[in-house]
Amino acid sequence: MSAITGIHHFNHAPIPIDQGIDLMKAFHKYPADYVHTWYKDNIFLGCHAQCITPESLDERLPYYDSDRRLAITADAIIDNRDELFGLLQVEYAKRRKMSDSELILLAYRKWGEDAPKYLVGEFAFMIWDEGKSQLFGARDFSGSRTLYYYWNNERFAFSTLIQPLFTLPGIEKKLNEHWLAEFLAVPGMNEAVDTSITVFTHIQQVPPSHSITVSGGRVKLSRYVILKVGEPLQLKSNHEYEEAFRDVFQSAVAARLRTHRNVGAHLSGGLDSGAVVSFAARALQNENKRLHSFSYVPAKDFIDWTPKYLVANERPYIESTVQYVGNITDHYEDFAGTSPLSEITDWLETMEMPYKFFANSNWIKGIFEKAKEQDVGVLLNGGRGNLSISWGSALNYYAVLLKKLKWIRLYQELNQYSKHRGGNRLRMLPVIGKLAFPNISTTFSSEEQYHLPMLINSELAKRTGVLNRLKEHGIHATGAPFDNNIYRARQRHFEEIYPWNATGTLGTKLSLRYSLWKRDPTNDIRVIRFCLSVPEDQYVQNGLDRALVRRSTKDWLPDKVRLNQGVRGVQGADCVHRMTPEWNAFVEELEQISTDPIVAELVNMPVLREAINKLKSGPQHEYSFDSGYQISMYCLILYRFLKKVT
Repeated sequence: MSAITGIHHFNHAPIPIDQGIDLMKAFHKYPADYVHTWYKDNIFLGCHAQCITPESLDERLPYYDSDRRLAITADAIIDNRDELFGLLQVEYAKRRKMSDSELILLAYRKWGEDAPKYLVGEFAFMIWDEGKSQLFGARDFSGSRTLYYYWNNERFAFSTLIQPLFTLPGIEKKLNEHWLAEFLAVPGMNEAVDTSITVFTHIQQVPPSHSITVSGGRVKLSRYVILKVGEPLQLKSNHEYEEAFRDVFQSAVAARLRTHRNVGAHLSGGLDSGAVVSFAARALQNENKRLHSFSYVPAKDFIDWTPKYLVANERPYIESTVQYVGNITDHYEDFAGTSPLSEITDWLETMEMPYKFFANSNWIKGIFEKAKEQDVGVLLNGGRGNLSISWGSALNYYAVLLKKLKWIRLYQELNQYSKHRGGNRLRMLPVIGKLAFPNISTTFSSEEQYHLPMLINSELAKRTGVLNRLKEHGIHATGAPFDNNIYRARQRHFEEIYPWNATGTLGTKLSLRYSLWKRDPTNDIRVIRFCLSVPEDQYVQNGLDRALVRRSTKDWLPDKVRLNQGVRGVQGADCVHRMTPEWNAFVEELEQISTDPIVAELVNMPVLREAINKLKSGPQHEYSFDSGYQISMYCLILYRFLKKVT
């Protein structure tokens, strides 16, 4: 709910007050309900606070407990308050008004550096333990809030944002070659696999799932949680699995409705956001509050060019959900006049680094703007749903049945699958066979595998060793999978840290800018642990993929959405269409980039020039998902960033 910052001098020298003032001034462009600081001798803490929850209205951060000589500044919403009240034996009379920061401080007093293990929610905090002359802090398991820091032999400084740290004397704004190498080498939406570094050499960050201890001039990072598949949950019937799912998911949704302002949700036409909205709207009805849904629709003059199994305009499915669920005030926005190109400068200011989500950048920001207009304090979404609540690929599960020679079950499933999808029940067997035996399929296949072109300059890749680092994380720079097993890939996703960091960084910085929190119940650690414990045969059943959430939302979502297996929404299909008026300027800027000597040290120029030559033919809809267009936009965003900071 805040931007936090602080300074600690190791040599016991007092902190010049102007340094603290400069740190806080760097936050002034963002809205705040109050701005407070606390300092004593060689420690300074600050908080640029935005009040989201009812308890935060009376909260004052930083907070100093003089009896126990502990001070805290926090950017946090804690979701398991009732559980913590019990564990910490908090008096009933104090529970309703107790702030989340006080709760964190109580947890630290009881469990010390193990405290983050007991916290459920979204948080970044720092605690000054005066008795130990020690700073201790943590970032939640998925990195929903950012926490950057700088340290040398004399001092340690931290901040929710990067730029405030550069107001301190002696911190050089030097670009980090290793981060840039990872940005260029990592395929997909993730910027880097090393979540302890940033685009600036001297600025580091606390990774997701980590705590930080600063004592005696030393900094120690410790990972406090790793999500793994545990013992499978053994229940007696489908009904019991559905009830268990609804129970844990409803708790996760309800915890995220805690705001004295309005509640909003980003709603698409799919299962994940639909499930979030349906549970939230019913819960809000008990409070006599309506849910505001915000949905992106393509530009009015856009003609859907995508294949029949994809749909660019999900409005019919969205309206079906809104009408069925009720208690929703729906908003549909096409954000006319905006494009991925027109938003770059603004996004670089917000993100403080290059980014990759350009195709959706105009409406992601636009939805936050519209939510702010409706006084929304919490903006729900279902971003992690594909790997949690709506897990379950039918064809991959059928490949498992094939490998295990479970012919009867496979035949029954294919029979049901064909009824839902149409066509002969055996038509998918060749596909299932390839999934079951990928090595054999590759050996005897004459089809060439498509790989993304390598965008990174080969000398930079060699100098930084980035390709080996990616390989350690199961990533190939060409996008070719090291492992085709989706079950292992899912587990790796939750064991790794880097997939979480990009969404957390985006959410923190947009939330701060618009004074509202992006919150995802499908990313609740309790929901994820539950979903990882559910047997695979609950996720694919009777010819349905994502079967658990489909069954569990019966009477919660319309069948048009709940049972839809025929089409899938695709967002960003109109990104090239939106750039059409700017296309010539776009290509001209790319040609400037292709001759820039600084960019040439980072980028594989022959690959970029080949992409530019293709784009010179003019805007074509299918470029929206073309690798040449994609890498051109990455290079342009990087180029603009380099011009901004150098």
